[in-house]
Amino acid sequence: MLSCVPDELLSIGAVAARAGISVPAIRYYEERGLLTSLRDAGGRRRFPRSVLRRLAVVAAGQRIGLSLAEVGEALSQLPSDRAPSASDWARVGEQWQLLLDARLRELQALRTSLTECIGCGCLSLDRCGLFNPADEAATEGQGSRWLRGAHQAGAAPDRSRG
Repeated sequence: MLSCVPDELLSIGAVAARAGISVPAIRYYEERGLLTSLRDAGGRRRFPRSVLRRLAVVAAGQRIGLSLAEVGEALSQLPSDRAPSASDWARVGEQWQLLLDARLRELQALRTSLTECIGCGCLSLDRCGLFNPADEAATEGQGSRWLRGAHQAGAAPDRSRG
């Protein structure tokens, strides 16, 4: 629960200006649960100054390619009533490094697949893991199952989810 002295609260416009993003973006982040505001007597949103740090975390996460859901997961581990400390940020940073390492492995596996595909000259489309003639993979489930094989070959198992 947020508890702040009224003079320490910022309007949504002030937060947007300080963070360099639009007011609708702040509303969207709030709807997604990334930010929390208080309402004044007139029903206007008021944010503690610490929301600026949370927005910096959102921007950092987006910069490294995380989804808003992944950023939200990180924010849920940070204090909501104050700016994150160095140890708070270190904990989130370690988790993000694991995500990035898995993505790098996935991209490397995909790069290898593309290199092999380019090298074949598309003469073996019936065997190509990047091509699915006549929807042959449909019996394996929804989505690009063969491409997911490259993903699974390159990425370490996700042990963070039960």
